[in-house]
Amino acid sequence: MIPVFDGHNDALSKLLRARDGAEARFLTGAPGMQIDLPRAQASKFAGGLCAVWVSTDDQTPDENGDLPRVPQASALQQTLAQAALLHRIVRQSDGAVTLCRSAADIRSAMAEGSFAAVFHIEGIEAATEDLDLLHVLHAAGLRTLGPVWSRPNIFAHGVPFVMGHEPDIGGGLTPAGKDLVRVCNELGILVDLSHLNDAGFWDVARISDAPLVASHSNAFALCPHSRNATDKQLDAIRETGGLIGLNFGVRFLHPEGVRDPEMGFDVMVRHIDYLVERVGIDHVGLGSDFDGTFMSRHIGDVAGVQRLLEALRAAGYGEEELAKIAHRNWIATLERTWGQ
Repeated sequence: MIPVFDGHNDALSKLLRARDGAEARFLTGAPGMQIDLPRAQASKFAGGLCAVWVSTDDQTPDENGDLPRVPQASALQQTLAQAALLHRIVRQSDGAVTLCRSAADIRSAMAEGSFAAVFHIEGIEAATEDLDLLHVLHAAGLRTLGPVWSRPNIFAHGVPFVMGHEPDIGGGLTPAGKDLVRVCNELGILVDLSHLNDAGFWDVARISDAPLVASHSNAFALCPHSRNATDKQLDAIRETGGLIGLNFGVRFLHPEGVRDPEMGFDVMVRHIDYLVERVGIDHVGLGSDFDGTFMSRHIGDVAGVQRLLEALRAAGYGEEELAKIAHRNWIATLERTWGQ
């Protein structure tokens, strides 16, 4: 089996909602999760970007279709709780999980058979304009972040979930958001473009000196959902030596956005084919969104990743190409961004 390093999972927030025994649920396995350590090990799922994502009880969109903001105090509490959970998982794993701060760390963890976890934040609602928290979180291992999830915050306007609409919804980065990108560049924190709207994407492209990365998005040309990347955005990702990671969520893959539990691997292969043709084989990876979105039963959980690679193999991808998609492209992109 080819090892897989993946661009996005939401295990931390899902584990925390289970409250007691969250560490053990990941380390020993638990029903209801799409990813845990035993299944990851059995499937050669070698690691990935482990997202911190904060929630609010109110999910009612306003008249503009925007989801409610999360109060900063609540976001801070949830962010610290999930970051602490990640650190406890690493500590209690006896070396089976490694918190990776560099590409060398990822390669070393993979060589030793340890799950290579990268601390990621999906929507940094916990931070304030002074960005003091960003420096503290970076010291705690934060190496990638998305300025927003699909709702507005003080940094940018997240793209709402709309089928049949391009991501040109709402304004771009705020002045604080532009400062956030600049400081991320200084610290070597990857800025993730998934969940940003079109204006925000191009603001980052103008400001950032790092490769453009959409960790878990698909091709808008094949599935016209606002969360997916347009051809123009894909071209910019290619031109900066960036990366796009295939999201396994059905609603971001199916050409009609249908929540189809029987959707086959052929649809996923079609997106990979399109992305490879548009951005090149060196700039496509996987961004599963495990424990964060609805998936076809053919993927099901982490075990399905090897079945996807087999479908790509059957579609004509060679072993070197599969290794690039499965892990090498992600590690190379992170190394270019982090400088180590």
